[in-house]
Amino acid sequence: MKISTLSKQILTLAHDDILIHLRFFDTALSRLTLREEKGSGCMATDGENCFYDPVFVLKSYEKEPKSITRCYLHMLLHCIFSHGFQYDKLEKENWDLAADIAVENVILDMQFPGAVMEQDADAVRKLKVLREDIGTLTAERIYRYLKQNPLTANEREELKHLFYKDSHALWTQSEKPELTREQWKKISERVKTDIKAFTKPKAGAESLEKNLEETTRGRYDYGEILRRFTVMGEDITVNDEEFDYIYYTYGLMCYGNLPLIEPLEYKEVNKVREFVIALDTSASCRGPLVKAFLQKTYGILKASENFFHKVNVHIIQCDHQVQSDTKITNEEEFETFMQYGKLNGFGATDFRPVFDYVEELKRQGEFENLKGLIYFTDGYGIYPERMPDYDVIFAFLDEDENRAPVPVWSMKVILESDELDKGE
Repeated sequence: MKISTLSKQILTLAHDDILIHLRFFDTALSRLTLREEKGSGCMATDGENCFYDPVFVLKSYEKEPKSITRCYLHMLLHCIFSHGFQYDKLEKENWDLAADIAVENVILDMQFPGAVMEQDADAVRKLKVLREDIGTLTAERIYRYLKQNPLTANEREELKHLFYKDSHALWTQSEKPELTREQWKKISERVKTDIKAFTKPKAGAESLEKNLEETTRGRYDYGEILRRFTVMGEDITVNDEEFDYIYYTYGLMCYGNLPLIEPLEYKEVNKVREFVIALDTSASCRGPLVKAFLQKTYGILKASENFFHKVNVHIIQCDHQVQSDTKITNEEEFETFMQYGKLNGFGATDFRPVFDYVEELKRQGEFENLKGLIYFTDGYGIYPERMPDYDVIFAFLDEDENRAPVPVWSMKVILESDELDKGE
């Protein structure tokens, strides 16, 4: 009984210390409920509860008093950054490590006195090295780096020793938590707003803000985006909405093979008919990624039956000038291009030649009703100044804070490299 009481008091003190010194976390803190879990030997969160083993809390506090506050804050940031909600889609070992590194980087960046630990100096040195290789240390960027640069067993153990604080075992639970990802996203938005009210410029919140931007930024369903490029057209298929099967079958029954009413063969449907896929083949856009983007786009179109029997799709490759234009009129030609098409260019990037080229095609009567243009690019190029009379989407690979903003008349879509790799 005494152990339970003391451990609860220690955690309450940790909670109050965070609340007093980091007031922008008040809403998030209020959503986590402390729950004792005897025998677990750790602290862990499922997104709505903070579970703790009282013996573990006392032993950790005795060894290093500020370790409990550190662990509490560590778990809170996992929730704010929605790390547990992505667990089932990623390689768990790499994501565990990436999430812990990102959270610890934020804590050390804030320089919160109540959570300082003895090994922080070693962690700071390691984070400096990682920052040189990765840039901004968000869990997503660290995860991609770990996938592309596999660690040795010793390197992984070193990082775990420096950055591990809590168990992630509850991230895999099958039951859906009451607090959903969308609810935590709203809490994260609140934290993002409160930071500006409670902190001074450059008060050690830069890493926190970068991670919050990653957490709260809009994520678009690329399949939904493609619907912007659909137009009404006539497709040869039975129109079930305007056809009465009762009269049709009655006629067949009474008069042999003579139906009383014939089905309407034509109906109006939303399907892709005319649009342009522009591929940035500059040196910074790797061939496999461009191919993966095309495969993803094609896969979405096929799966959603968004093709007419005849289409007019132009796949334009461009770096600082248009390198090639492949016209696609049916699914077989798309399949052939995917299998045998080659990427050309790999020079500098300029977006304007593609738009000029499309305007020339329109003048030549190549398009009857061009709906839009999707430009897959790294984003480092010269944008056109004039707004075209069709929709434009710039599709980028991963978030990049150094990328210039897209024109106000276009839409920006961020595609994750992992998403393309899996062909999702």
